[in-house]
Amino acid sequence: MYRAPHKCPVCNAGITITEVTCDHCGTRMQGRFDGCRFCSLSPEEASFLLVFIRNRGSIKDVERELGVSYPTVRAALDNLISALDRNGHSADPSTDDTSGMGDDTAPDAAEEAVAAEPEILPRGQADHEKKSKARRKILDRLARHEITAEEAAAQLKKL
Repeated sequence: MYRAPHKCPVCNAGITITEVTCDHCGTRMQGRFDGCRFCSLSPEEASFLLVFIRNRGSIKDVERELGVSYPTVRAALDNLISALDRNGHSADPSTDDTSGMGDDTAPDAAEEAVAAEPEILPRGQADHEKKSKARRKILDRLARHEITAEEAAAQLKKL
């Protein structure tokens, strides 16, 4: 079975589901049905959500599993929240401040500081740091939609 589309393939606008069918008895229902807000997440957003849930919301554990910095996890979480609010319309739109969210192209000060640190580490720790930076780069490319979740997973497995 295919994943239900959430945008029009022609104009990229939102779509409305107008018919559902029971797989067991064939009953058909017609009307205007909303899709779920999770169904319209990108594969990358859904993948991050699963990691976040698997780690019971612990940002430190997510950092460890993905091999990325706190600011990277926090940005991914903010983007996920923004996507869920857009897809399901936030309960209180007046509290939504999504300005600046989703701009993953500019590194923040903490990430620039990490990148500028000299590599004077014991051999084992240096290897760990290199792998961590490589993971971070892969996940940053994933967050910018330069690669798919499958490509990122394959690249992460090679590390």
